[in-house]
Amino acid sequence: MTKKMDNTTRYERLRERYMNGDLDRRSFLGLIGAAGLAYGVTTPFARYANAQTVSQVRFDGWGGVVSEAFREHAFDPYTAKTGIEVVDGTFGGGDEYLSRVKASQEGEYNIAHLSGVFDYARYHNLGLSAELNEDNIPNLEFVIPKLVDVFRKVSDGKLSCVPYDYGTTGIAYNRKHISDEEAKEKGAMLLIDEAYKGKIAGWSDWRTRLWYAALQTGQDPNNIEDIEAAWDAVRKHRDLSLKYWGSGAELMSLLAEEEIYVTEGWSGRIYALQEQGHDMGYIDPPNGMGWQECLFVIKGSPMEACEELLNFMLAPETSIAVAEGQNYPPALDPQKVDLGDKIPTLPAFDPTGKLDGLTFADPAYWNGNEQEWSKTFGRVQKGY
Repeated sequence: MTKKMDNTTRYERLRERYMNGDLDRRSFLGLIGAAGLAYGVTTPFARYANAQTVSQVRFDGWGGVVSEAFREHAFDPYTAKTGIEVVDGTFGGGDEYLSRVKASQEGEYNIAHLSGVFDYARYHNLGLSAELNEDNIPNLEFVIPKLVDVFRKVSDGKLSCVPYDYGTTGIAYNRKHISDEEAKEKGAMLLIDEAYKGKIAGWSDWRTRLWYAALQTGQDPNNIEDIEAAWDAVRKHRDLSLKYWGSGAELMSLLAEEEIYVTEGWSGRIYALQEQGHDMGYIDPPNGMGWQECLFVIKGSPMEACEELLNFMLAPETSIAVAEGQNYPPALDPQKVDLGDKIPTLPAFDPTGKLDGLTFADPAYWNGNEQEWSKTFGRVQKGY
């Protein structure tokens, strides 16, 4: 008991030094790792320090700056402390990745960076969820309650994921060609403005296309009453667009190279372009698309190793570092955790932790229409 208490005290002192700015992030992670290996039992990864029963965990995400942030601030430090390698893959869209998982052997895929509660519901309803032992994820206490509760409702009070970040899919535009005033005035209609034909783009995702079509036709995205009018708006956008993009990296390239002037885009990716010096504007129109992402554990995964990684990633020092790297606010409750200077400046950040200003997709509504609408979009995408 004394050794355990000594090690706990050592960890808390190191953490206090880090939070006070006396240690940089790399030194902090290195020292807590050394403490775990030297003293043996109390850091979050201690049970893997000496005896390895799992050699690797697979993680699949969105690629680009997001994957870079995970690798630098979470995966590499986790591997250094546990000896468990994190093998990361990427995908461009949720439907594509789900097809891969459904065709795989159980246990081949472990953790996925899923977007939206509707994705969580899809996986759960397909029998692909795993029940987390929340006792192994004590850092879950720092997460915004609203982000956790919506998942519990889907899976009968249990969890197969931890919330990790949130953001918006708003409208990004090149300020050399479109003013802030014009963007705010036109809102979602900017994406079907004939003045910018050939300089418009959009994500090749049926949900996003219909969400913005609902806004363009004056409808509630979670209750589209005139679906034909919405599909007409999707077709108009298609005809005015240079192309559909399929990944965050492609989104950023199209804007940075000025191949396009306007598209809907992910808030963190647009912030990254602004950081790189590109003169990009970004707005969230009324009823714009808010979303949250989670780290979902797939059935058949090595549960304790996955829970250990989730807990490590939810630790405030790790989660904040990743958030600063990927430019999306973390799921951490700002009323419980000091999130530093950069995160409050990110698009979509809510200092209250209530997220009342964001409109989220109704999972039952969108999943209930998925089969029909995804097929229709496939035809529309091909020119019908």
